Order: sequence, then structure tokens, then C-alpha cells
Amino acid sequence: MKKVLIITYYWPPSGGAGVQRWLKFTKYLRNFGWEPVIYTPENPETPEEDNSLLRDIPANITILKQPIWEPYDIYKKIIGQKKEQKINSAFLSETKKPKFTEQISVWIRGNFFIPDARVFWITPSVKFLSDFLKQNPVDAIVSTGPPHSMHLIAMQLQKKLKLPWLADFRDPWTNIDFYKDLKLTWPADKKHHKLELKVLKNATAVVTIGKTIADDFAKIYNRSYEVITNGYDNDDVAISNVVPDKKFSIAHIGTLVKTRNPIVLWSALKDLMQNKEFAGALEIKLVGKVDYSVNKSIEEFELSEFVNRIDYMPHSEVIKFQQESQVLLLLINDTPNAKSILTGKFFEYLSAKRPILCIGTTEGDAAKILRETNSGLISDFNDVETLKKNILEYFEKYKNNRLVCESSEIEKYSRLELTKNMAGVLNGIV
Repeated sequence: MKKVLIITYYWPPSGGAGVQRWLKFTKYLRNFGWEPVIYTPENPETPEEDNSLLRDIPANITILKQPIWEPYDIYKKIIGQKKEQKINSAFLSETKKPKFTEQISVWIRGNFFIPDARVFWITPSVKFLSDFLKQNPVDAIVSTGPPHSMHLIAMQLQKKLKLPWLADFRDPWTNIDFYKDLKLTWPADKKHHKLELKVLKNATAVVTIGKTIADDFAKIYNRSYEVITNGYDNDDVAISNVVPDKKFSIAHIGTLVKTRNPIVLWSALKDLMQNKEFAGALEIKLVGKVDYSVNKSIEEFELSEFVNRIDYMPHSEVIKFQQESQVLLLLINDTPNAKSILTGKFFEYLSAKRPILCIGTTEGDAAKILRETNSGLISDFNDVETLKKNILEYFEKYKNNRLVCESSEIEKYSRLELTKNMAGVLNGIV
């Protein structure tokens, strides 16, 4: 067994999307000759807790935890938030307008904590891991970000110990959809780009979740990039006795930020409400935090009575929930980097074998996979007529008990197969 040190901020019992990717790789790495060693914070600021994920941690693996100091306690005091409250990700706001103090705090966070609020963990982590690795050697290092401070820890370790290093990007860095919201000054923006370039240049291998992100990175630094998407776990989706919803349910699972607010969907549904049969059957299910702007739009289009909101659901329950839903709603952020957006939940949608209703760019990575696997229908951000046509197509099949998903070739997105690919990249750098 070769050994790999995995530096990750997110680890169970942390919930949310960030934890899934390397938890699942860790689960299956032993199948391909790699023994994982995890390094993660002892006291992280996590979006949610989900103890159901603990069952995916392999028996008897080494998990190293060290305390981390983050400026979130100060941040919460400034914006008047209680210490136990969670920080919303991706600039989601559940109130009408962010307070002035919150905007100031974002400016401070963006310009003084570079690349992110975990920057203070870099130096102590490098010291701790340098000492540990001298006594407990590994064959390779993996860092996964965001947060991109994890890459900076790995980069310093690589320089000190001359170990092969794989940098894994679950999201872009300077091309992420909310980068402009960080309110960066010119020097701060320059520093982000400089650090990004150093990571792309110095890592032995760089892995991204999609081809568009890889192509964008190649414009920053021309080298080879590996693409290994997110996926689904067969152990999770093997659920028996799933009964589809009686209602014509359209379900969205995950955070609904402002840039995902599907005005075109609310408009289409309001028009379709003229059909009383449709109105009587519809249920909109939203699982996860919802931005104020989304709730406001739902009210404006008079759809509130059709919405079933669930703030958070453990991952083990989400899988069954998806399989029970009649239609799964996939929303791509309406941002300049829309083509590259490939959310983790998309692949679990594929595994649910329920029809996907996608709203987003028809030329992006998600659209390509949707077509390749025959898993759903897509309409562009402002194409209300195509969207209505897609919804009605699903509704007619629902009425006739024929609403099924005849997807194909999704097996390559299983976590086991993807781990095989990741192990192949690791084998190539040692």
C-alpha cells in the first residue's frame, strides 16, 4: 500500500457539498492500492453537521486533527450574529439587504485574509505536518480546495520535503462565480492571481471537476490538467421500496443563492397555473437554505402555497428524497462562468433515475453530460417558452404514469470508478 496525505478543510461530521468528494475517494482508495491519511481542522466553521456521513470513513485510517483559528467569531460580532450561528456560503443572504457592517466585514475578509479565512492555519499546519511526515513518511500529498489555503499548505510541504503533490480543485479560484463579490482592491486581486498561478505551476498534478475549469486554468498556466468529476456512490443509492410522490413534485436540493434564482421558472409556472389540473398537482420542494431574493420572487409570482421548504436534510435522507421526487430541478448559476459549473448534486440526480429539469447555459459542461446520459431536458436562462414546453412534457407523462428517466452510461460517474481514475493520477506522479 502506498500512502497519501489528504489535506482537506471539510470532513465529517461536517455536512454540505464540500465534504463529499474526498470522503468518497477516501472510502475507496484502498481498493486501488492507496492508504489515505487525513489532515483536517479540529474545530472548523462548517455549514452544517451531518453525522450520517461518518459511516463512510474507512476503518482504522489515520485522521490528524489540529486546532484552527479563523476570524469568524470577530466577523459574527461585527454583523450582530450569535456565535453558534453558521456562516452562509456563497454570499447567500436570508434578509432583504446585507447590513452595512456585513458589507464592511466582507471587504475586510476579502482584502486581508488571502486567499481565505483559513490563512492563519497555513504556518502551524506546515510545521506540524513536516514533523509528522519525517516520522511517518507518505508517497504523495493531496490538497483539495476551496478553501485554497489547503493548497498553500501542500505547496510549502512539497518545497520542504520534495514530495509529489496533487492539487484538486472542486471549484475555480479567481473565476469562481462570487469572486467579484469579495470587494477586492487591486493589490488583493493581484495577490489572488499570483497565488493561483504558483499553485498551478508548482503542483505535480492538477485535477479539476470539469473540462471548462481545466481549459480556463490552461489560459492562466499552460500545462496538462486532469478532469475527474464528482459522482454518486452506489452504496448510497441502493434504496428499496421507493414510492414516487403523488404530487407532480419539482425538487431542488442545495443552497439557492441569488445567482440561481430562476425567475424564468417562476414565470413559466405562473403561466401554467391557468391549467387547473396542473395547479392542483404541483408541488415545489426546496431543500436547503434559500436566499431572500428567491423567496421574494416566489411571493411575487404567487407561488408560495405550492412551496414545501426544508432547511437542511442529512445526506442519507436526501438520496431517498431525490428518488421519490417526480422531477429534479438543476439550476446553473447565471454568472460569467456558467459553462464551467458542475455541481456535486448533479451526479446524485443522475443516480436517482428521475427526470432532470435543467435551467442554464445549453453549451456548458452540465448540458453536455445531460445530453450524453439522456437524463433530462434543458432550457436557457431566459427561454421561458422552451421551459414551459419541457415542464408540460413531463407533466403529460406524469398524468399517464409514464414519467421515468431512461438515462444511460452513468456508471462512469460512480465514486468507485472515479476513485480508480484518481488513483491512476496518483500512480502517475510517484
